[in-house]
Amino acid sequence: MEIEVSENKEKKRFEVSLEGKLALIDYIRAEDKMYLTHTEVPSEMEGKGIASSMVKQVFQQIRDEKLKLVPLCPFVASYLKRHPEWKDILASGYNV
Repeated sequence: MEIEVSENKEKKRFEVSLEGKLALIDYIRAEDKMYLTHTEVPSEMEGKGIASSMVKQVFQQIRDEKLKLVPLCPFVASYLKRHPEWKDILASGYNV
């Protein structure tokens, strides 16, 4: 499923609006790191790859901005574990 992720800097989260519902990834920016703290997809939209697509796009933004990822959200950490091609953005001292 192709979705468009937008960054809501005021609310410190990435968002996707689908069918009037909001999926999101909360974050904290600090120095050269982005801490992804929470991922949420409306229950009726689970299992459609929305969260995975969001995480992939956010990872690309982290890479493009030359930031390092701190995966505090369990979903983000499990995505990173399944997709080792993104390990280069993982902040030093963190493992998944």
